[in-house]
Amino acid sequence: MGEDNGRGDTIRTYDPLLPKQMRYQTALRPDSRYSTGWNKRPGSATVLSMSAKAYPVPWLEPQQAFPDVRQAWGPGTPAPGLLAAGGTLDPGTLRQAYAQGIFPWFGLGEPILWWSTDPRMVLEVDRFILHRSLRKSLEKFLRTPGCTIRIDSAFESVIAACASSPRAGQSSTWIVPDMVRAYNQLHLSGLAHSVETWIDGSLVGGLYCVALGRAVFGESMFARVSDASKIALAALVAFCRHHQIAMIDCQQNTRHLASLGARELRREEFLAHIAKARELPEPQWRFDPLYWRTLSNRFVKL
Repeated sequence: MGEDNGRGDTIRTYDPLLPKQMRYQTALRPDSRYSTGWNKRPGSATVLSMSAKAYPVPWLEPQQAFPDVRQAWGPGTPAPGLLAAGGTLDPGTLRQAYAQGIFPWFGLGEPILWWSTDPRMVLEVDRFILHRSLRKSLEKFLRTPGCTIRIDSAFESVIAACASSPRAGQSSTWIVPDMVRAYNQLHLSGLAHSVETWIDGSLVGGLYCVALGRAVFGESMFARVSDASKIALAALVAFCRHHQIAMIDCQQNTRHLASLGARELRREEFLAHIAKARELPEPQWRFDPLYWRTLSNRFVKL
């Protein structure tokens, strides 16, 4: 969708599904004469808020290096954390992005948008809160024949389910077809994993994540029955505790994640963590029921 900004540039208006559903506009012409001096390189997009104040965004060519994350938009801008636009979603680029604490997030009809939020929402696995209701659901799940946790047995189905699941307050998904294809390729490269909740041979919930060494980045969850996604998250926490993986990146602050023990971490601290964790040996991505004992010894007896 195009509009004229009164200065001869055609701009796109789009909504990246930010928590407050902020709206902003991007001039996709790489030679835009309305960029400010913030980005001197050729190839940039100018982003305009609804008040018409211009904000520069580096436009990435394929294989081009990411800007320093300190250049990401800060508080008071239309989209805090926005770092760059353009580039590609091939496994190599995604690996480089996650290694620097950068992730893609965009909607249909938008260019690829790259983000590095500050602060960063993380779930330190030792702080995971197993609420009474989830504990009861998990106890029932573990007692019931046919209920199992699997890892990487149906990655394509998990990401497809995440992409098609309705979200409260959202009219569309950020897991667009390009993202689905990209993360399926990342999975084939061994860098993306699914944690799956199965009941009687049916996939009823799950999540997918990215992992570099022992740095784990959560992406999305879905559930077809009550608590199925939370059980998958509890399984990921148990897996991480067993393998001494300290935290799971959650990217954005939500009330749901906070209720499970997630908290905000300064980007500088987050980057220091992943710089060390990504160099550690990667665990074997499989799930053993004995991992449940890291949450509670009583689960081993069920």
